[in-house]
Amino acid sequence: MNTPTTLDNTFLKQLIGNVFAELKNALIELPEGLYNKPCPLLSNATIGQHTRHIIELFQCLENGYETGLVNYEKRKRNQQIELDSTLAIALLNTIIDSLDKENVDLILQASFGDSSAEININSNYYREVTYNLEHTIHHMALIRVGIKAFTNIALPDSFGVAPSTIQYRKACVQ
Repeated sequence: MNTPTTLDNTFLKQLIGNVFAELKNALIELPEGLYNKPCPLLSNATIGQHTRHIIELFQCLENGYETGLVNYEKRKRNQQIELDSTLAIALLNTIIDSLDKENVDLILQASFGDSSAEININSNYYREVTYNLEHTIHHMALIRVGIKAFTNIALPDSFGVAPSTIQYRKACVQ
């Protein structure tokens, strides 16, 4: 049985840096016009929209770190990010540079269902960074679908795949 690694910002920053590197490389390889082209397989969402979503979750967390309150539902939804892959890549780099933070307690604010009532959930910075990493991988799986629908770009096997799934697949091969 493996001993769990103690979570710290260096470890998280490395994991996110690796995932973001895959995303940035894919965005750089995209032919002109495909970043913001609606994809029928994604309910006409675009690669840019999924990339914007990833970026804005991290931006919400960055803002919430300062205030102690994180609410992902109130993100800005900046359309420029979903239209401009160069801007998106620059913002991904900014996010990586901003991850050197101590773990602090945070309040996650959310609303569920038909109610507009918000609930507060105790959380912390490292937990939210980990959530955003997992959420990023999920959206990269969707971005993979869009890329494969439009191009023959070779993506790494790990693109949009959770680390636990990669480990499981390796174990099944042996």
